[in-house]
Amino acid sequence: MPHLAHSHAVAGMIHRLNQPDYDRWANQIKRTGGCRQPIHLRGKVEHYDQATGHLLHRYSTTQEPNGVLRVPCKTRRVTRCPACAEVYRADTYQLVRAGLIGGKGVPETVSSHPCLFVTLTAPSFGAVHVRREKTGRVLPCHARRDAQTCPHGQVMSCTERHSADDPRLGEPLCPDCYDYDGSVLFNAISPELWRRFTLALRRRFARLNGLTVKALREHVTIAFAKVAEYQRRGVVHFHAVIRLDGPDGPNSPPPAWATADALEQAVQHAAAAVTAEVKPLNRTFQWGTQLDVRRITMNGDLTEQAVAAYIAKYATKAAECVGTLDRRIQPLDNLDALPIRDHARRLIAACMRLGEHPGLADLRLTHWAHMLGFRGHFSTKSRHYSTTLGALRAAREEHMRTEQVTTGRLPLFDEDTVLVVAHWQYAGQGLSLGDAILAAAIEGGYR
Repeated sequence: MPHLAHSHAVAGMIHRLNQPDYDRWANQIKRTGGCRQPIHLRGKVEHYDQATGHLLHRYSTTQEPNGVLRVPCKTRRVTRCPACAEVYRADTYQLVRAGLIGGKGVPETVSSHPCLFVTLTAPSFGAVHVRREKTGRVLPCHARRDAQTCPHGQVMSCTERHSADDPRLGEPLCPDCYDYDGSVLFNAISPELWRRFTLALRRRFARLNGLTVKALREHVTIAFAKVAEYQRRGVVHFHAVIRLDGPDGPNSPPPAWATADALEQAVQHAAAAVTAEVKPLNRTFQWGTQLDVRRITMNGDLTEQAVAAYIAKYATKAAECVGTLDRRIQPLDNLDALPIRDHARRLIAACMRLGEHPGLADLRLTHWAHMLGFRGHFSTKSRHYSTTLGALRAAREEHMRTEQVTTGRLPLFDEDTVLVVAHWQYAGQGLSLGDAILAAAIEGGYR
């Protein structure tokens, strides 16, 4: 079978290389930036003079290789397309960093505003294998002299010093004792828990300064950017940059009484106080006790570059560290036959089972089983934090359009006087095995 696939790939490469439009195909591949699964579009774009109705320019995919235009898939997930995920990571980095030091429409004075880096964790759902270090030395996982034996006959202790790549990391000491239902329900409810945290944070900060929430808005804006990260055990926790601004957002400084100390107190209170209920099952969830709050500085251990890079890295990842699938679970999938870790299989099974509960329909656990119940956005920000991903993409597209005009591939005209009529149709996605090998070679040489 591998030999057959190899022969098929070689034949596909030879066929593509001998095509008269190979250069045009290679140019398309370069323009996708090395996308592994480019979208195929079929259609045309026409530019008309609005005053006269005269056709100024027409582009059609009929002259393209295979009659389609290949464009980047623009996924954020590095497991699906490293090239497009890198663009997303870089944009997220610029977005977060601009909110810390300025740029991209944010004034540089924002760097003087009080700012914290906060990590909100999940509660425990049972003991799992962990790797812990102290002063550079790896500690035993769960060394207990008086370790109890669980009802399933498992001694709740582990004296091993796990390596960083040990596949057991994150797995329960006793899978039968582990609260799989609680784990996936926490993931599902965590976006609501975050929303309530932001509301409680504003209320507490206002109260610490003797104000109502309404009055606080006249003096202070609390801005944030956050990203969700999966722990090896399969639950999400949130990393957030939280910043104090004046009433006009980053364009105005906060008053002198709006300090980082007061913000830290408000964060600690809000993280401990908020809860979210799953009423049909009479379960209540809250953040874990391992709250981490650190100040962001321009020249210390936790710099704006380190924070932006950390958040951007996790913006391109999902639940792959848990050993789950990188796609949705289909109704006909045999869960027992899927090539996944047993821990991930149990988490998915919990999603599928709870998803059948009529009172939990709004959580869409079956739909998001491959994400272990989490259905929220991985990276979000408040409106006043900094620029947007859309603005960064628009600037990149304008740069590309300017390049096309400069090289004569598009006519130069006043956009306000031109009517653009576009007709596009989805025609597929991805590359054949032979095309994929050529694309990798082209991209390697292009870079």
